[in-house]
Parts: sequence; structure tokens; C-alpha cells
Amino acid sequence: MKQSFLPILTVLFCGLAVVAAANAGDAGSLPATASDYKILAPITHGDLTVFPVVSTRVHDTSDFITLDEGIRSGDVVVTEVGNLHSTMRRRPPYQVRPYSGAEVNRLVLVNNSKHPLILLAGEVVTGGKQDRVVGKDRIVPAESDPVDVFCLLRRTWRWTETSAKFDTHASVMLQPSVRMKAMADQDQQKVWDEVANSRKNMSDAMLHTPAPGLTAAEAAGAQAELSGTTSYAKSRANAVVQKQVESITEPMQKSYESVIKQLRNQNAVGVVIAVKGHIVWADMFASSALLGKYWPKLLDSYATEALTMPGERGETSIKEAQRFLENWQARHEVVDSEPGLYRQRELIGEKFRAFQLTSIVDERCV
Repeated sequence: MKQSFLPILTVLFCGLAVVAAANAGDAGSLPATASDYKILAPITHGDLTVFPVVSTRVHDTSDFITLDEGIRSGDVVVTEVGNLHSTMRRRPPYQVRPYSGAEVNRLVLVNNSKHPLILLAGEVVTGGKQDRVVGKDRIVPAESDPVDVFCLLRRTWRWTETSAKFDTHASVMLQPSVRMKAMADQDQQKVWDEVANSRKNMSDAMLHTPAPGLTAAEAAGAQAELSGTTSYAKSRANAVVQKQVESITEPMQKSYESVIKQLRNQNAVGVVIAVKGHIVWADMFASSALLGKYWPKLLDSYATEALTMPGERGETSIKEAQRFLENWQARHEVVDSEPGLYRQRELIGEKFRAFQLTSIVDERCV
């Protein structure tokens, strides 16, 4: 057998920082080096700063699909375990582990497409009886058996079906502080706690950072709506919260598009994110095309972090952002893999964690 390696996603966090990257080459080492990535001049609006990142490497990711693409086309189906037979386009046999009691409500995903599916930790799925979130970065093979990839995103057992259809609710991605809990801690209680904290901060932001034209009555109504839900997706869909987020994302998007247009031939693959002058997050991908697919939901998540992150404002620089991408010296490593499909490496350093998702394709030698 011959193995072809394509690291699709690498995640690095320093306190609150994450990097998602993808490079082909030696899968035994993290790809980020000074020669691979170059930090560009930042784009800033309010408390949010985005450092575009370009790469010297170019990779073909056209064979992969995203969760949003798969659900939109109908090729990827998210369903309750009991509805599996109606969602499979192929006949059994397929293996699903048994569920009992409260776990009957657990969701599974089926990739009926002819392309491998990339799942990013933090992608939110709504519908049925509970919000769910993708628990870890992974790749689901084409024409897959059902896989269990979701965690509950709110703590309640009073299951009331809101919709029989499952979707990605306007492409919601958990903001970095919540996404970090899902990725690094893998502790359901900590995720719930961080979701509750985020909702509180959204409510507080209505008072401290009011949306343009927001009246006191509108703010009070929006706060009442936030206090009446435990759903992260519904909180993000709150009209006032959305207006506040858009007041950040719209000017950022225009500036970003202008920069990327000028750098069309420089292969923009990611961003480093600073909130209030503190570098907190970065997402990098194997190609500009893959970054483009995720960019709208990622930008929304960054803006939500800027809206809700407490603390004093500071200053950061291009040099600090560049050092952030280069400081990947790990003292501990954990590997999780699915043979012939993907490998995920978690590297733990002095003040960071890094996650690298690598696609591993087995090819028969001819």
C-alpha cells in the first residue's frame, strides 16, 4: 500500500489561541515555519484585528466537501439514530453501536456523497431536540457508514423537537473561547459552562457596546430573549446580537476582500486573530479555496469573540503574530487516528496546544 499525506487542519492555541492549517509533505512534523507562512499588515475594526496569512505552498483540496456544502446538497444527512434507514442511499450492512435511555436522542451523520467530508470542531448543527456541535476535527469518508460525531450543546433533558430537519443553522461556528473547550478539554460540562458564559456576555454587550440605532426597549427585549434560551445558535440568531456582530464583520469583510484581491497570486491560506490587542486564535488551511469556504462562518465567530471577550484593550504587532505561528515546540504529543483515512495529532507546549488533522489516503501500487 502507498500512503498519500495531506495535513488538512492544524490547530494551535495559546491560552485562547487556535490554528487550523493544512499542508502536504512530511506528516511527521508541524508545517508552520517562517518560510511557509508570512503575516501581512493587520485589518482592524473595533476590538477585532485580523492578520491575513499567505503561504509559499499550494495544495489541491478540491476533492473535499464541507459540512455546509454537504447539507445544502442533501448528500450529507444528520439524523436521529432511529431514522437511519430512511437516510442511507446504500443497503446495509453498516454498524451502529447500540443506544439506550437518554442516548436514544444522539445524532449520527451519513456522508452519501462521493467526496470525503471535512468536519471542524465547533460547527453547530440544529434541529430535532437539542443543539449539537462537532466534537473534534475529523474526516468522514465518501459514502460512509453512520458516524457519531456530535456533542450536546445545551444541558437539558426536556426534549422538545423544534424541527425534524437538521441543518447548520446559517453556518454557525462556535466562537474561539467555546470552541477551545470542545477541542482541548473535551469536557461536556466545561462546554456548557462556556456557552452559558458566552450568552451572558452577549447580553452584557447590549449595554456596554450597543448596536447602532438600538433603543432601550429593543435591548431589553433582546436580553429577555437571551435569558429565555440555553441554545448557542438561537443566541447568535438574536436580532440585536446579529446586528452587533454584523457591525464588525461587514467592514472587516470589505477590507479583507480588498487585501485578498491584491494578493490573489500569493496564496492566502489563513488568518491570525487578535481581540483587544491580544492574539487569541488563528485558522490556516491547505488552500485559499478551502479558507474561502469557511471564511464567512469563521469571521462571524471571531466577531462574536470580540463582542463578548472581557478585559482591557492592548496592542499587538505583525512580529508578535509571526512569532505566534513559529512557536510550536511541544513537550507532549497524543495521536488519534482512523487507519487509511485521517490522523489527528495533539501537541502540548508550555503555553499552547496544537491540533493537526492529516488526511491519509491508501492507494494500491500498480
